[in-house]
Amino acid sequence: MKTTKIALFKGRKIRKILFQNEWWFSVIDVIEALTDSTQPSKYWTAMKTRVGSEDGFQLSTICRQLKLESSDGKKYETDCANTETIFRIIQSIPSPKAEPFKRWLARVGYERIKEIEDPELTTKRTRMLYKLKGYSDDWIEKRMRGIAIREELTDEWQKRGAENERDYEILTAEISKATFGITPSEYKKEKFTE
Repeated sequence: MKTTKIALFKGRKIRKILFQNEWWFSVIDVIEALTDSTQPSKYWTAMKTRVGSEDGFQLSTICRQLKLESSDGKKYETDCANTETIFRIIQSIPSPKAEPFKRWLARVGYERIKEIEDPELTTKRTRMLYKLKGYSDDWIEKRMRGIAIREELTDEWQKRGAENERDYEILTAEISKATFGITPSEYKKEKFTE
């Protein structure tokens, strides 16, 4: 099922659609917000050509055509990109408005490399993010224990011959149900219907 919504970025509307449990954003809307272009469609076309000739990489191959409502109230096939792809596109936009995103991406990349060097940083970051989202210390502790237990159990299952993704999905659902009283799929349904 597809769900469409409008995201706001500094007062600009960014059309988005939920497709295969992932948000996809209108590329044209993002370009318009970051460039102030009066013709974002032409900007996008020129940008695809420029990136393709410079990098040999075709941006359109990582986008998907999805139907989004236009200003006339009708739905049209629109180039859309998921979050990862939007970040890739932003990297190719030579605009002062895109610069904060580029710096943020560089910082996040640096932080992830530091976490590879010191995995303890990942745990600290996870706890901090849950805290910032307003979760209680008790909930965070249960969640962190659940993650650790799941990792131990999945390692044990692997040793005992678990091979496919479905085995791990069942295990995760059981742990989640026992810990939080809700399975991940039930949580996703609640989260995306809000």
